[in-house]
Amino acid sequence: MSRPHLLLVEDEPAIRTPLVRYLEREGFRVTACGDAKAARDVLGGFAFHAAILDIMLPGEDGLSLARSIREQGDLPILFLSARSEDVDRIVGLEMGADDYLTKPFNPRELLARIKAILRRAKPADTPAEADGGSFRFDEYRLDTDHQRLLREEQPIPLTSGDYTLLLTLVERAGRPLSREQLLDLTKGREADPFDRSVDNAIMRLRKKLGPKGSEIIRTVHGVGYTLAVPVEQG
Repeated sequence: MSRPHLLLVEDEPAIRTPLVRYLEREGFRVTACGDAKAARDVLGGFAFHAAILDIMLPGEDGLSLARSIREQGDLPILFLSARSEDVDRIVGLEMGADDYLTKPFNPRELLARIKAILRRAKPADTPAEADGGSFRFDEYRLDTDHQRLLREEQPIPLTSGDYTLLLTLVERAGRPLSREQLLDLTKGREADPFDRSVDNAIMRLRKKLGPKGSEIIRTVHGVGYTLAVPVEQG
C-alpha cells in the first residue's frame, strides 16, 4: 500500500532522528537529509509528496533550496525555523512555501500541518507526465503525447506499466536508479525485500526493445538499472 513520502531536511540530529521515527509511526515514508546538497541528490530519484525544510542549514540554506524546488514543480513545502519574526515568515511564504512552523514545535502540530498541505496538494501517487512531445534514443522514439514507443515510426506495443517505467528511465538517462527508486517513481510505494516486480518489468521491457535491450537498459551492479544511451528531447 502506498504511503505519502516526505523529504525532511534538518541538520540537527537531535531533531531529525526522533522526527523521522514519529512520522514513520504516523504512516509516512521519510527520506531525511542533513543539508541541501544531500537533498538535491535525492530529489530527482524519488517521488515526494511534500518537503519539510529547515531554513538555517549549513552551506546552502532552506530558502535557496525551496526556490530551486519551486522552479521544478509544485511540491508542497513546509518551513521549520528557529526564528519567529514576521519578516522571516513572510519571506518564507513569498519563496513559495505552503506553511511555516517555528521551533520548538509540538510534533502533533507538525503532523496536522503536513496533513493539511497534503489535502490541498495535487496527488503525487502517479509519476509526473512529460509536457508533450517525444524523446529519441537509439533507434526509438517515445511519444509522450500518445504514450507509445515507436521504432522507425512503427509502434511497439507497451502496457501502461511498460510506458511509465520506460519514461522514468528516459527522463533520467545516464543516472543509475535503484529498485527502490524505480518502485517509488513508478508505483509510489516502497520496495519489499522479496519484491522482484522491477526486475521482471525490466526484463519485459528489454525484450520489447529487441536484441540491444540489455545495452539500452543496462544493469548497474549493486545499484539497479540505467538507460545507457543518449537521449534527445523534441
